[in-house]
Amino acid sequence: MMSSERQTCSWRRQLLIVLVKLCLAFAGPLRPLNGTECTAKSPASYILVFTGHWSPQSFPKQYPLFRPPAQWSKLIAVSHNHHFRLWEEGAAASLGVQKFAELGLTVELMKAGKEARKKRTVSAMQRTAGIPNGIGHSSTEVHMQPRSSLLSLMVKMIPSPDWFVGVNSLNLCEGNHWKQEVTVNLQPYDAGTNSGFTFSSPKFPTSPPENISKITSQVPNHPANSFYYPRLKELPAIASLKITRQHRSANRQTVLSNHILPNSISPRRFSETPLDCEVSLWSSWGLCLGPCSRGGIRHRTRYILLRPANAGSPCPELEEQAECVPYSCMKNRQ
Repeated sequence: MMSSERQTCSWRRQLLIVLVKLCLAFAGPLRPLNGTECTAKSPASYILVFTGHWSPQSFPKQYPLFRPPAQWSKLIAVSHNHHFRLWEEGAAASLGVQKFAELGLTVELMKAGKEARKKRTVSAMQRTAGIPNGIGHSSTEVHMQPRSSLLSLMVKMIPSPDWFVGVNSLNLCEGNHWKQEVTVNLQPYDAGTNSGFTFSSPKFPTSPPENISKITSQVPNHPANSFYYPRLKELPAIASLKITRQHRSANRQTVLSNHILPNSISPRRFSETPLDCEVSLWSSWGLCLGPCSRGGIRHRTRYILLRPANAGSPCPELEEQAECVPYSCMKNRQ
């Protein structure tokens, strides 16, 4: 009897091991985006400070001065795991990203975030107030959980067709500990849903929509592009993000949300981007002017499209003349 019971137990144990192995094989390991898993024992709190560096010195070409002037929309930040994407370069913009990048509306993004929270792919969402100038900052507090250690955020550039800055799935956890401080320089992105090269371009839908792409000093490769600076290898940072972990004792909890920290930002020396003069094509040659006895003079002109700034190349001559022979000349009759 004892031998029979031992065989039964051994058989059950082997069957259990096989079932566990099959479950693990079909389920597969959960692989975070960067190949590492956060094993921190407790959550973390961070102060997130967004700073705009959109100045006429760094970005002189078509810099928006009015109707409306250069400014930043409200910031939306999401803490999540690798099963969620707020936005991603090379991927199509969601309806929420489209509405935000075009109009600065967060309704659809917040709705998508609430649905993701039900599925436990999003831990929390935060919004800050907008910045009424190209230069300025706003801040908020974000809470990170070990199961949702990725941070994504977006801020729309105003005015623009559908341009924004942001980060996608920034991991604030390394192994079993949280990062203490992270600083990121931000570059502009095109949501791919509206066509237009300039900040104040009319909003014509892109059909079919294109994927989200990074805007560089030479892409889009068109002189009308507001960020087209062919002399630069890369654009200056138009904004930056500083994320600092907060350390608090158990008996001292400070509620901080959408808090402006005017003394936390050290003054930034803006680089001066050289802007070369741009002129139109030559006009047609004018009429040949002069006496019939000898050749006359004709003129053509061009005008300035964009004045130089920050030691950029000066404008060339705007008027040109050349000798010519009149097309018809009535000789004096005796």
